[in-house]
Amino acid sequence: MYITDEQRMSYQNEGYFFLEDAIPSEQVEGLRDECQRYIARYDAEMEAKGVTVQGINHYKKRYFISRRGLESATITDFLFGELMGEICRATLGDNAFLFHEQYVVKFAEVGTKFGWHQDSGYVGHYHRPYLSCWCALDDMSIENGTVSVLPYSAIGMKPDNLYDHEIEAGSNDKIGYQGDHPGIPALVPAGSIVVFSSRTFHRSGPNTTSGVRRCYLAQYSAEPIMNREGTDLWGQAIPVLRDGQLCRPTM
Repeated sequence: MYITDEQRMSYQNEGYFFLEDAIPSEQVEGLRDECQRYIARYDAEMEAKGVTVQGINHYKKRYFISRRGLESATITDFLFGELMGEICRATLGDNAFLFHEQYVVKFAEVGTKFGWHQDSGYVGHYHRPYLSCWCALDDMSIENGTVSVLPYSAIGMKPDNLYDHEIEAGSNDKIGYQGDHPGIPALVPAGSIVVFSSRTFHRSGPNTTSGVRRCYLAQYSAEPIMNREGTDLWGQAIPVLRDGQLCRPTM
């Protein structure tokens, strides 16, 4: 068992818990290698086009590498493995779906910050809370822009509260909390996982160090999340658990 009763209660009552040194070192290395492979691909594409921006990726500055999990056996093994399955069982129950996954990379001294927000705030309409697993691929610190979480009790919110978010001028980030609580920073080693609800406020700072800061975000839902009209999926809905048993997609 990876998850303790205390961690389960923390997720239910405060919206998060930390799993330090949870990912085996060889799996961390594999995820790093895949991250670098995709960065090199983006760099080559931008160099060929003579541009420094491609979508939301900025050459040698920041990268958001999404939905590559089913292209790579290394990433698939992680997303649909026993560790992530156990986290889903402990937080969502016996049925879970892969909702979204992406690398977030902040290069040295240029990575940008992200303000306080709920992941659910980006969906834009009411839905059942889903699970975010923020996986540290480097040792995390305040200086390199680790994630910070805001416990429910810090602002007197209930686990299902969904707040209005406003677009921040300049960054276009959605901001849902303007208070002065500093939150709880995840000062964790590489291979750790910050587990939090999509209703949990969180933020990250800029990377002011001389090294790269890499994380891998895997998100899971207890049921398919639909668009506002209910006519199509909002994200992905790939089965991970069915009646408590792991599922593996066909690649």
